[in-house]
Amino acid sequence: MNRRLFTVGPVEVREELVKAMSKPMIIHRGKEYKKLHENIVEKTRKVLDTDMEILFVGSSATGLLEGCSRCGVRSKALGMSNGSFGKRWQEISESNGKTVIKAEAPWGEPIMPEHFLDSIDGSVDAVHFVSNESSTGVLNPTADIVDAIKERSDALVMVDGVTAVAGTDLKLRSLDIDALVFGTQKALALPPGIALAACSEPLLERSKDAKDAGYYFNLNEIHNKNTENYALTTPPVSLMYGLDAQLDRMLAEGMPARYRRHQEMKALVHSWAEGRDGLYAQKGFRSDTISVINKGDMPFDTFHSALKEKGYEISNGYGKIKDTTFRIGHMGDLTVADIKELIEKMDETLEEIA
Repeated sequence: MNRRLFTVGPVEVREELVKAMSKPMIIHRGKEYKKLHENIVEKTRKVLDTDMEILFVGSSATGLLEGCSRCGVRSKALGMSNGSFGKRWQEISESNGKTVIKAEAPWGEPIMPEHFLDSIDGSVDAVHFVSNESSTGVLNPTADIVDAIKERSDALVMVDGVTAVAGTDLKLRSLDIDALVFGTQKALALPPGIALAACSEPLLERSKDAKDAGYYFNLNEIHNKNTENYALTTPPVSLMYGLDAQLDRMLAEGMPARYRRHQEMKALVHSWAEGRDGLYAQKGFRSDTISVINKGDMPFDTFHSALKEKGYEISNGYGKIKDTTFRIGHMGDLTVADIKELIEKMDETLEEIA
């Protein structure tokens, strides 16, 4: 049975993008490919409103998070966390032989300067954190965090933007960071398979001398090929067709309008959740793309099975709050009308199982 996805990712993919990905295959070392690659880089810069270098590889976003750890951390990173995905990046850096100073904020609360300033000293050469923590539904105050870091340190700052980019305006042009990593399967509303990163010149310079940087996620190697509008290894060309088409659609909608649409969808879901058992994330720091909702006494498995029978799928909780929360994704190409329809079906389902 086909279901409409209101999940945390992968998310709903529109039919016209599925069609765009069905174009005839081309070789990845020819002129047609070079033009496709160049178009994606330039359009991504326009979507993000940045002049930073845009790199991409065939991978989940985790691949380029690992690339940032391998190439952007010389020896010691400050890894901030207030949920599962901040913790994952800490683990990525550690698994690649880096020393990680861990700054932890309580789950459900935003990362604030008091959580990490005492951990920054001259030995820390890179800092990484998640902008939008999808396990908790917290949108961290990214600009404030970056400003606080820069007042204390010249360490590189690298940000996981996986569930923020294309749904929340991070104001990248004025954000003094060295990497923003994201993927296709979240607010870009495409299938999983391409990881992208906006990278600074200091990060790319550091990557030239990185030790044990590997090959596939070596930012210097990827960048060298990128300057020729080629991929380092065979890329997912069909998915690139979809990305190229989606970037056109996003620019036609206009990024301010896209961000407003996400705010409107968020408001509808939050209103529904607050009429029940409430939201997990602290008020004032709630995600524009994901709502993490307290289950209360709801028999979630029964509710979700019945909802899926109607053709609608949402997401369970994640990490240590898996059993007490569930999640609704309101991102990508979903509309206000789609969210209203979902809420109607959820209410109907809850009445049926009561």
